[in-house]
Amino acid sequence: GSSWNNCDFETNLCKVFPEFNLQSSWIRRNGRSGMGPPYSDHNGNESAYFLSVSSEMQSSSAALRTSVFLPTDEEHLCQIRYHYWVSQMSRTLMVGLQKLSEDTVTNIWQVSGELRNQWNVNTITINSTEKFEVIFSGMVETQRQGESVAIDDITFSEGC
Repeated sequence: GSSWNNCDFETNLCKVFPEFNLQSSWIRRNGRSGMGPPYSDHNGNESAYFLSVSSEMQSSSAALRTSVFLPTDEEHLCQIRYHYWVSQMSRTLMVGLQKLSEDTVTNIWQVSGELRNQWNVNTITINSTEKFEVIFSGMVETQRQGESVAIDDITFSEGC
């Protein structure tokens, strides 16, 4: 719906990700970039943009951190919907929650690459009594050609 704040990465990195330019491990690209799969966004468009973890990375993680969201209430839970691509077992995508009073990130969702090479979609619901940030982390264990972690069309409900 129109009340959702959508990051499709076509024009720029929406305001939800204020520090994106500092997080150089995630790259905004499209399927024609010559950087391996995915070769299109989740709609099958080769020239449409998405984010993927740099394949140059040797065994590390790339964190994409949102701005601070206000506490949720019963009427306005924070729902986040996103499309993701994880190919090969050495790739993992995690979504974490960091409450402002805590130093640690709580893992609320993760997938490793047992998947075929295809886009999938997921929605998570966050219920937090205090201000929080959400972190999308792509992890690379070993460096192999043609493997990828990518994310596209991240949509935030008005409860976020």
